[in-house]
Amino acid sequence: MKFICGPAGFHVPGDDGAMQVVIYGKAEPGQVSVGGYARELIDRAHLEISPRAWDFLSIALSVVAADFTAIRAQSADGWTRVIELEISVQDPVFWNSQARGLENALRFLTTDKWTLSFHPGGFGPPAQLQALHPTEDSVVLLSGGLDSLIGAIDLVAQGVRPYAVSQIVRGDGEKQDHFAQSLGLSRIGLNHVTRSPDAQEPSQRARSIIFLAFGLAVATSLDRYHRGETVPLYICENGFIAINPPLTSSRLGSLSTRTAHPEYLGRLQEIFNAAGINVRIQNPYALKTKGEMLAECRNQDLLKQHAIASTSCGRFQRFGYKHCGRCVPCQVRRASFKRWAAVNDDTPYVHENLGLRDKQHAWFEDVRSVGIALANVAENGFEEWLGHSLFSPFIQDRAGYRAMLARGLEELGQLHRSYQLT
Repeated sequence: MKFICGPAGFHVPGDDGAMQVVIYGKAEPGQVSVGGYARELIDRAHLEISPRAWDFLSIALSVVAADFTAIRAQSADGWTRVIELEISVQDPVFWNSQARGLENALRFLTTDKWTLSFHPGGFGPPAQLQALHPTEDSVVLLSGGLDSLIGAIDLVAQGVRPYAVSQIVRGDGEKQDHFAQSLGLSRIGLNHVTRSPDAQEPSQRARSIIFLAFGLAVATSLDRYHRGETVPLYICENGFIAINPPLTSSRLGSLSTRTAHPEYLGRLQEIFNAAGINVRIQNPYALKTKGEMLAECRNQDLLKQHAIASTSCGRFQRFGYKHCGRCVPCQVRRASFKRWAAVNDDTPYVHENLGLRDKQHAWFEDVRSVGIALANVAENGFEEWLGHSLFSPFIQDRAGYRAMLARGLEELGQLHRSYQLT
């Protein structure tokens, strides 16, 4: 599927039949719009964004618009899409030099086949008559999730002063604001607000790129950046979910998220470096399990106050803004609370008792997948189960990652044994 992405009225030769994506503007009937609200909020905040960071934001918005609009079920194999983007930016010569790198990063993230081409005429960042350069020393992505909460708590406890950037998600906005306030953090909440004429693709595997793009944009507005210093951009995710090894042979590729995988983040970092964007992506918890993050959090009292209110579920909105209790992220969360053992896990799970022998609990696909992984390790050994999960040039400390994954799987094993599932 082909998309033409740029200001209203932007065209390229041979775009007949392509879907028009209006970036930062109002779409006509039958077109897609994206990014207008985010531009407005950044303008109101008087943030002065680097031109190339703004171009990357335009690219990310185009990617998300395509990801929402291209329906997987309509592809040849029912999953893998062929997506072609023609994107209007400020610096098309530079971005065309990075097109293959961006395509590779997106293919790793979503397993779709992406082709990107860049053209002149894109919007630049909003002009600021009274630009603000926030004095924070870094940016932290604050999602409302448990890992990002722990990350923010730990940074503050270590004397770091991050600016919190959130992607506004229905059901999480209030807790994002509450977490930031409790830590004394400045925060901006942004959203791509993609509107497409037809049904949206539910998998949305590329959505994480916009969160990083928002963080990158804000990072380039900081006073530290404008003084020529490197700005850390913290994405805090436990290592088990970041690697997200396929639990069974059927959970491959896009069926497992790669939002914080070191290869995806490493590919993007290479592009930022080539762009001269002096921002460094960091995940301090790449070698930690979720249970270890909880147990080792530097402010246990604050964590105890907020942990239950955090969100982990992969189907949170689908279940009326409640944790389903049975998806893989929910199981990892529940296992981490058992590892922590400092408070009872009073999260109201829709499917609480995983030991019930029915399709909604013990026989639910994600619960069975974890059980199969545990059985595979018990029968064939950890290395057999791990397979090629750590075969990436962006993973240097393979021994460290291997040990972390073994500990993470053991946390899940403790959860399953508590419900007599193994």
